[in-house]
Amino acid sequence: MSKERELSKRSGSKCELCAATENLKVYEVLPTKKGGIDEAIMACSTCIEQIENPGNEDLNHWRCLNDSMWSEHAAVQVVSWRMLSRLRSAGWPQELIDQMYFDEETLAWAQATGEGEEDENKVIHRDVNGVILEVGDSVVLIKDLKVKGSSMVAKQGTSVRNIRLDHENAEYIEGKVDGQTIVIITQYVKKL
Repeated sequence: MSKERELSKRSGSKCELCAATENLKVYEVLPTKKGGIDEAIMACSTCIEQIENPGNEDLNHWRCLNDSMWSEHAAVQVVSWRMLSRLRSAGWPQELIDQMYFDEETLAWAQATGEGEEDENKVIHRDVNGVILEVGDSVVLIKDLKVKGSSMVAKQGTSVRNIRLDHENAEYIEGKVDGQTIVIITQYVKKL
């Protein structure tokens, strides 16, 4: 069964955030580990558009999170927490966040994109040109890099997809090169 069909069945052919029934798509909740349905949700184009474009949120649209935050599926809970965190200055989202409970692994997943951190506390990752890097971005190496602890050399021009960020150091990102996860210094990458 395809991921789309499984998610459609799980969601009852509704957006798992706002319960809309039109323009539904599979939305991968980054960062993913296995890429299965446990790391994705069925969402409408309105929700996806507002998730992917911070600053364009319709506050009233997101009142739906009052219900979806209680979903039994971790991916739905994670997206609910991220959106509530983004909107918390409105007051009511903070009250809902205070009611949520996550195990350590799910909370780490929710916080992996830096959502919910105060702007002055966020570690911002930038590529060689100063472009901000986000979880899930693709980058290209701008020089050959010797990988410490191995004989591997990551060649210039190699693209690294679905990067992860080190939330304690703005100079480090992680990504897979030739099937091996490596740490890469941001000054040696350019965002695609």
